Amino acid sequence: MGLELGKINIKRFADGEIYVQLQESVRGCNVYLIQPTSPPANENVMELQIMIDACRRASAKNITAVIPYFGYARADRKASILYTQGRESIAAKLVANLITKAGADRVLACDLHSGQSMGYFDIPVDHVHCQPVILDYLASKTISSNDLVVVSPDVGGVARARAFAKKLSDAPLAIIDKRRHGHNVAEVMNLIGDVKGKVAVMVDDMIDTAGTIAKGAALLHEEGAREVYACCT
Repeated sequence: MGLELGKINIKRFADGEIYVQLQESVRGCNVYLIQPTSPPANENVMELQIMIDACRRASAKNITAVIPYFGYARADRKASILYTQGRESIAAKLVANLITKAGADRVLACDLHSGQSMGYFDIPVDHVHCQPVILDYLASKTISSNDLVVVSPDVGGVARARAFAKKLSDAPLAIIDKRRHGHNVAEVMNLIGDVKGKVAVMVDDMIDTAGTIAKGAALLHEEGAREVYACCT
């Protein structure tokens, strides 16, 4: 855009509270606050809200929160009673409410964990996808379409992987059957599909502990994949 970053002072008090001061006028301006709420998620979510509040009180015309990584996106529903004991928060909705109440007029997010999260906001949401960047990278590798297989690292990501495969000359699809025994703990159990002699491209929207990706890659090699690419937006 050919613009310089706005000047802002952010610091922490001794008790951990966040202090934000805009160091230039934003009166009547369209302000874009770029703030991923990645780890430390709680710090970054709170920092974003205080920045929004500071801009609102400084008479900004419009405030757009640009959130490349939307923290708490996986807490978008109550888990099945088969896997938990219930009584859970839907934290994705709570964070959406906090951002809205802080004074944001619009949100721009990248590859939300689930599309339903857009509906949690009571303000407009622009949902952009990073898929073209990965497709361009794979194209630069000049891999024959006959050698490709797109792999979903879990059953929940099948729709994402299928859409990705269609962009790669309708490449075949494989699925890793993953069983969880707890949060951030993944155990790969089985592979559905054929990857023998193929270049396997695993597609996911986020990597946390990398347990799923690492164990998935090991399984694909065991099943005869020639190469394994892990793609995450």
